[in-house]
Amino acid sequence: MDIKEYVIKKAKDAKLASKKLSYEKTTVKNQALINMGRALLENKSYIIDENKKDIENARDKGISNALIDRLMLNDKRIEEMAQGLKNTAMLPDPVGEVTGMWKRPNGISIGKMRVPLGVIGIIYEARPNVTVDSVALCIKSGNAVILKGGSEAINSNSAIYNVISKACYDAGIEKGAIQFIDVTDREAVNVMMKLNDYIDVLIPRGGAGLIKNVVRNSTVPVIETGLGNCHVYVDKYADFNMAENIIVNAKTQRPGVCNAMETLLVHKDIAQDFLPHMCDVLKKLNVEIRGCESTQKIVDGIKPAVEDDWSTEYNDLILAVKIVSSIDEAIEHIYKYSTRHSEVIITNNYTNSQRFLKEIDAAAVYVNASSRFTDGGQFGFGGEIGISTQKLHARGPMGLNELTTYKYIICGNGQIRE
Repeated sequence: MDIKEYVIKKAKDAKLASKKLSYEKTTVKNQALINMGRALLENKSYIIDENKKDIENARDKGISNALIDRLMLNDKRIEEMAQGLKNTAMLPDPVGEVTGMWKRPNGISIGKMRVPLGVIGIIYEARPNVTVDSVALCIKSGNAVILKGGSEAINSNSAIYNVISKACYDAGIEKGAIQFIDVTDREAVNVMMKLNDYIDVLIPRGGAGLIKNVVRNSTVPVIETGLGNCHVYVDKYADFNMAENIIVNAKTQRPGVCNAMETLLVHKDIAQDFLPHMCDVLKKLNVEIRGCESTQKIVDGIKPAVEDDWSTEYNDLILAVKIVSSIDEAIEHIYKYSTRHSEVIITNNYTNSQRFLKEIDAAAVYVNASSRFTDGGQFGFGGEIGISTQKLHARGPMGLNELTTYKYIICGNGQIRE
């Protein structure tokens, strides 16, 4: 197989399908989503059996339990994927929405209308649910999609694609609108990055290596989804019970995802009372703690944190802990090491909460809530195609609106320019 020809053929077919899909009726798109959700539930056993092959391969390669958790599918997760499709079908269709209209002195009316981006290429690793989320949001927003998953999830992704693409086309969506690249050779990514004639935007989702490769080498425009070196700062005015619950959730619920906490900052005035119990709770949940010198003096039996720990996205049950002298030091630390994903303050002090909201530069900034909510489904978007940490075009969880651009529409009655 010539990989370049193979990928170009997929991209050409997607481009051709995108033309009709760009003005497809909302009712047809919604029916496609409903069909896909139903098909997932009807084919759970087949999908889970294929997923087990990927899990077994991952274990043979010594992949961490946290990353295997990202890969794993079960009845509950497939049901959640199906529900996400249903939720997306219920959302307003952004395509064709006129977001503003104004009249000029010469009588011409000018407006902005939402339109699809065209063909979206998704390059992703490990998480099979990305296949469903990407297809759901692209179809609803009128975009064709090219899926390039990682080798570690090839069986799972292939099974999901087989199921949902048939269900989608049965509803009347133009064939070719969903393309799946079923080769694991990395050359396929290199080809995608140069297909400006057929692909309108690339969205990489995965580790630092993947994202940097695409950002640096793609001639196709890229929406950068960011790494998640997320912080929780426990202010001296924090409620300890609230802080404990948020920290446990942010670190341990799913440690392998990008919105999990990686660094805990604690104000010095409460460290002596708060940290020993908090670290004991985390240790019982199998969290390895790496602390600054001040933390080590307060908490026995923890590893010393080194410089790299402050900038590391562990994707595992590992936590860096630092005691800070003030909210100013906490904000400065986050400014230096943050990946601009999700940052949290726990405090009952209104002034400090507002400072944190205003001064922290991140896609999502929280007061008294877990960073785990940075998610398209949790934000009411039906799902997400990624979490953008850049500032141009899209930021944060990318839902339907973020997969559209706009065009100006101008209506007159014969005006000519003098």
